[in-house]
Amino acid sequence: MALSPTGSPESTTKGSRVRETLYKSALIAAFAALVAALLLFALGRAAIAGPLLAAALALAAIGVRRSEKLGGISFSLLILAAVILTLCYPAPFVSMGGYKFSGLIVPLLQLIMFGMGAAMGVGDFIGIIKSPKLVVLGISCHFIIMPLLAVALAHSFTLNPEVAAGIILIGTSPSGLASNVMTYISKGNLALSVTVTTAATLLAPLATPFLMQWLAGQYIPIDALDMMKSILQITILPIIAGLVFNRFLNGRTAWLDRLMPRLSMAGIVLILMIMTAGARDNLLDIGVVLIVISLLHNIGGYLLGYWSCRLLGVDERSCRTIAFEVGQQNAGLATGLAQQMGKMATVGLVPTVFGSLMNITGATLACWWRERPPQDDSRPAL
Repeated sequence: MALSPTGSPESTTKGSRVRETLYKSALIAAFAALVAALLLFALGRAAIAGPLLAAALALAAIGVRRSEKLGGISFSLLILAAVILTLCYPAPFVSMGGYKFSGLIVPLLQLIMFGMGAAMGVGDFIGIIKSPKLVVLGISCHFIIMPLLAVALAHSFTLNPEVAAGIILIGTSPSGLASNVMTYISKGNLALSVTVTTAATLLAPLATPFLMQWLAGQYIPIDALDMMKSILQITILPIIAGLVFNRFLNGRTAWLDRLMPRLSMAGIVLILMIMTAGARDNLLDIGVVLIVISLLHNIGGYLLGYWSCRLLGVDERSCRTIAFEVGQQNAGLATGLAQQMGKMATVGLVPTVFGSLMNITGATLACWWRERPPQDDSRPAL
């Protein structure tokens, strides 16, 4: 039987050429928009340059998707474009008709956590049994390194007490889904990454309130029980609902299975835009300081997580994985907790900056490691 026109090799090749042209055109347009934005910034026309820069990054996010080497940074470029656009035009993401969009943060987080649960199965928990030492090491590094780094940074800078508490909040949060994505891009130990993220998230209702009360109680009053309830509401219950969905409906609603990852990604972008819009004025006042703090915290987590494991004799792939598990935090959860505390404009500032930057640094590190696959490592896994 003859192939239909749409199924012919010629048609497929033509479609590939069209996509290739579109990707190249997007990159050319991105470069032109970037040059124009830089010139406008130099001329003092920031009001026009900002949106043009956002457009350049969005076009670049489309263009790099065709590249095996750079495709991993596509989502990070999109996040950066969204954040810049929100800084230029915050009003549409603050409120509409008297409704404040900050009220969407918790439901969106619950949707993302539901998607995480829906993508999991019993096999993800079996990973804890198969390699308990690596999982315990990853969780221990995460909940020791990041909180202590946060305390050191909070003491090193002269900050509003509530902003200092925000540094510790992001440091005591569990690792997020971004760490799994970065591990996948870098060809790390994905099973370990998913297991550590899952375990850290399940421990968060106990670990985060305890650490916050201990380390941040000097800055702001911390109601550990109330924070525990908030984390259960934001993360654990939606994950359980997702697990139930996976158990009984996974595979039976193929369209929903395909839609959930996209909804999660859209949710992450929208949360960052709402966070940025709500904190815009404060971000413009102390944004440079928070960028420095967040970079030190984030990159310090990568370095200390990686080298702690290397010194303990862990294999290279797992060292890279734990580096991401330590340095990548669930900034959305931290923002949700700040919103529940009624302190989005202060405590929520650091998660806003950290959440944007960690995707950029993480994608950069993941792509760099991807080009340098681990050699045969004689070190045994723990």
